[in-house]
Amino acid sequence: MKTPLRRTLLMLVALACSAHADHLHYQVTQRLPIGGDGGWDYPSVDAATHLLYLSRADHVSVVDTASGKEVGVIADTPGVHGIAVAPELGRGFISCGKANAVKVFDLKTRAVLATVLTGAGPDAILYEPKTQRVFTFNGHGGNATVIDAKTNAVVATIALGGKPEFARADGRGKVYVNIEDTAELVVLDAASATLKSRWPLPHCEEPSGLAFDAAHHRSFSTCGNQVLAILDSDTGKPVASLPIGKGVDGAEFDPATQNVYSANGEGSVTVIHEQSPDHYQVTQTVATQRGARTIALDSATHRLYLPTADFGPAPPASADNPHPRPAIVSGSFVILVLDQSGNSSQPPSAVH
Repeated sequence: MKTPLRRTLLMLVALACSAHADHLHYQVTQRLPIGGDGGWDYPSVDAATHLLYLSRADHVSVVDTASGKEVGVIADTPGVHGIAVAPELGRGFISCGKANAVKVFDLKTRAVLATVLTGAGPDAILYEPKTQRVFTFNGHGGNATVIDAKTNAVVATIALGGKPEFARADGRGKVYVNIEDTAELVVLDAASATLKSRWPLPHCEEPSGLAFDAAHHRSFSTCGNQVLAILDSDTGKPVASLPIGKGVDGAEFDPATQNVYSANGEGSVTVIHEQSPDHYQVTQTVATQRGARTIALDSATHRLYLPTADFGPAPPASADNPHPRPAIVSGSFVILVLDQSGNSSQPPSAVH
């Protein structure tokens, strides 16, 4: 028989769990109408300034997330895929896939400082803070270009044995990258610029997005067959596989909430909670908008940003293009802001 004190404690625990679950309910809270023409790829957020960097085919758009307004443009970035920022160096780095180059720019003035040649088709890009090196992952070349972020000198090219997709740094000198065509996670040593390990991703086809829990040494690869593959990033041992939505291309992990987010191009975000380093649960599927397949986290406000647009009808299929993409409706480009209900934190006005 339960005592009155025990019943009270149980009720308090139940209420606390219910309040926690309600607090972590996500929804689209804003739509930032950026407009303009052209496609997009990876967005990137500088959490210190709350500036959102958007890849827009031939330029980078810089948006102040506090006001929702575009505050700058970095022009002439043909085939831009991703943007990496190095706040301590005051520099940003843009992968230009059609130019086989990285554009280096000043974070304050947004002036282009240098152009650095890379391997063929640079796609994902990251800044590794321990070595102060930039890594581009070259989809056509099947390799990674390593650049000294202080001098802009190319210090190495690393063969990856397949087509690289998204990559993450662990903050301890290692870099992890999905290999799409072999369904593997490859581990690089940033200091020696060498490939250290390659691990299979079980139950995974065509991994694209990658998120990372540095504290618990877990990697999260989003896969084209609607699977999130989780590995122990120290050993490569499989930890778990969970269901996600269709058309994924991006993922994030927020250490504050212990949530993994999978951006699904079908028009949803799958939220997966890390209950412990070995136990995970899908807690929500958030309706977003068709085409919202990439994602960026502001780690200071815990808001997530997903670019997308409206689409017209697809053109007829042909022998050269059996699966044509529908046309983007001119001027419809928008940023969806995903937030927790009850999140009252507001980004301060950024200094530009």
